[in-house]
Amino acid sequence: MQFTYEFEAFEEDGWICVYPFDMEGATSGKDRAEAADMAADWLRMEIEHRLMHGIGIPKPSFGNELQKNGYIMIVSVEVSLDTINKVTASKAAEILGVTPARISHMIRDGLLTAFRDGNRTWVTRDSINARLADNRRAGRPRKKAETTAVPLQSAHMTG
Repeated sequence: MQFTYEFEAFEEDGWICVYPFDMEGATSGKDRAEAADMAADWLRMEIEHRLMHGIGIPKPSFGNELQKNGYIMIVSVEVSLDTINKVTASKAAEILGVTPARISHMIRDGLLTAFRDGNRTWVTRDSINARLADNRRAGRPRKKAETTAVPLQSAHMTG
């Protein structure tokens, strides 16, 4: 499905800031081209999030009044559950080297982003890549060993 929204773009502190009129959030870029790319990425991720979690997608409005003395930027993306970069939960377990049960716990604990479509649970590739980039080891963190104070030996100074 195609989603098209108006954004207001304006310069602030050397950046082009971009705010959607119909949703909360914002993004920015170093110049107009980067700001437009960032706005498209923001809109794609926002729509994906709403689709995955069953959150309503606001009806776009057009002809909005400028709030920050900027200019109107039209942003359009093609998004559906089918276009989300994803793998099955069992494939996610294989990629991460954990059990399918651990994947369920990671989803429950918000460590992976997932959604159900029909009878399948899908895990986003972005969340898998984030876990792969995280240097923490699997399992529970080890408790720090208790240290016992060792008395310092006093040295006698001769003089």
